[in-house]
Amino acid sequence: MTGRRVWSGKGEDQEEAKELIEIFKTLEGELGDKTYFGGDEKLGFVDVALVPFTKAECPKLVAWAKRCMEIENVSNSLTHPHKIYGYVLELKHKVGLVV
Repeated sequence: MTGRRVWSGKGEDQEEAKELIEIFKTLEGELGDKTYFGGDEKLGFVDVALVPFTKAECPKLVAWAKRCMEIENVSNSLTHPHKIYGYVLELKHKVGLVV
């Protein structure tokens, strides 16, 4: 829910972006020095589910997402982030959140 409010909100809701970053930092701590959340050699459900969600404030998660995207099955199954970003901007414009 936090991510949704950050995406659709204005003003005070944008403060929830800080909470979302803290959630990502918690995930980054759980990843630690492992290659994937399931261990060093096993890509798992958590990895696949979280690949699209990274923040620059969490460099370990960014590096992890890049490793996951190097796996052909993962990269072929996900929409390119720029397309997602464009879609979100278009949708925000349509609902009046961006002028």
